Amino acid sequence: MNQFMDRDFLLDTKCAQHLFHDFAEKMPICDYHCHLSPKEIYENEQPSDISQLWLSGDHYKWRAMRSYGIDEKYCTGDATPKEKFLKFGETLGWCIGNPLYHWAHIELQRYFGIDTPLNAKTAEEIYEKANEVIRDGDFRPQTLIAQSNVKFVCTTDDPIDDLRYHKLLAAQDLPFRVLPSFRPDKALNINLDGFADYIEALGESAGIKIKHFDDVITALLKRADYFNEVGCKVSDQAFDYVPYVYADEDEVDKIFKKAMKGEEPQQKDTDKYRTAVMLALGKKYSELGWAMEVHIGAMRNNNTKKFLALGADTGFDSVGDCEIAQPLSAFLNALEANGNLPKTILFNLNDKDNTVLATMLGNFQSSETAGKIQFGPAWWFLDTMDGMTAQMKSLGNLGVLGKFVGMETDSRSFTSYGRHEYFRRIMCRLLGRWVEDGWYANDDEMLRQIVEGICYNNAVEYFKF
Repeated sequence: MNQFMDRDFLLDTKCAQHLFHDFAEKMPICDYHCHLSPKEIYENEQPSDISQLWLSGDHYKWRAMRSYGIDEKYCTGDATPKEKFLKFGETLGWCIGNPLYHWAHIELQRYFGIDTPLNAKTAEEIYEKANEVIRDGDFRPQTLIAQSNVKFVCTTDDPIDDLRYHKLLAAQDLPFRVLPSFRPDKALNINLDGFADYIEALGESAGIKIKHFDDVITALLKRADYFNEVGCKVSDQAFDYVPYVYADEDEVDKIFKKAMKGEEPQQKDTDKYRTAVMLALGKKYSELGWAMEVHIGAMRNNNTKKFLALGADTGFDSVGDCEIAQPLSAFLNALEANGNLPKTILFNLNDKDNTVLATMLGNFQSSETAGKIQFGPAWWFLDTMDGMTAQMKSLGNLGVLGKFVGMETDSRSFTSYGRHEYFRRIMCRLLGRWVEDGWYANDDEMLRQIVEGICYNNAVEYFKF
């Protein structure tokens, strides 16, 4: 029997152990998509305890606790930090098969030097020990990022953001860079409450009065230029499915004006508006040399009662099952036809779409960049051992896995970099098995380039950091 999460955790062949310990383990981290707060990174405050570090804002942990039957007061409510941690510890002991179990123990081992499994029996002991380590050590955000060997952090930022904290961080002498990412979702969501107010704020940020649809595009393009000046290299869009319904500008302008008056658009009109915005933005991203991330497949805010009480991003989202192949192809093709297709990373949340995305890549590749169209890493509900393995197998079967840009945390936690280690172990497990089974040549130099590329080098080259 193997020891619990020991040095060779998940590395079940000699080749896998070699690939991880000699190549992957030492590589820096390029975290090209996350939800860390640049304000918190800049202010750089020491956390009060492990509950603040771990449980504040982490909907993965809240979701598990609710599934175990824990009352909401211990998730987002007014329970004490210790009470919340003890309830999480009790929950975690039952999470056999959940990556949350592995993530938590990697973080306990790497950041706190704690090898004891966390469960109801050990939670209080671990809570006290972890807090002692925090009191005696430096757990400020900048220290955690640097000690995790992170070189690039791309946050997720609204077009109206003034990027003040990114500028302040750029002026500091840090061993890593914090760069903004352009996330125009609120400008795309013409069907949601608050759209008109947001458009007014967008106009103010761009210094223009938005009266027509073309003013929306002007404002977004101006903000993209501003983000570019502050170092942005990445855009990010999230859709339950990729919209593609073409309409001329006059029709889109009429749809926009109705929405500004408070009329809720029909689904087809929403898609016409979003299509027009995304075609304009895609062209801009291409001109700027940015990568366009497209996250597909989340069905959000399913529990209306909890959404009204707690708001978005609190653990009530799930996987959608929309058909994505035809509209995604039409969208990419429309950009490609006019020479406007930017570097693109496609993320799916439903594993039924693995083959769709892995084959879609080959339709639109270009010699301008290796792997110009990327199959993004397993994301959110697919960010599991099986999900990551399936994504890499699909890309290996149908594309060029060796040019994959690799993992990102998609996280709000400063200790979540253990997810990169988890991914790297799973990757080395997969590649090691292929080599030991004779499916790939035991060429150490070629394997080193592939492993180091997927861990870090491919992303740095792809994003031109």
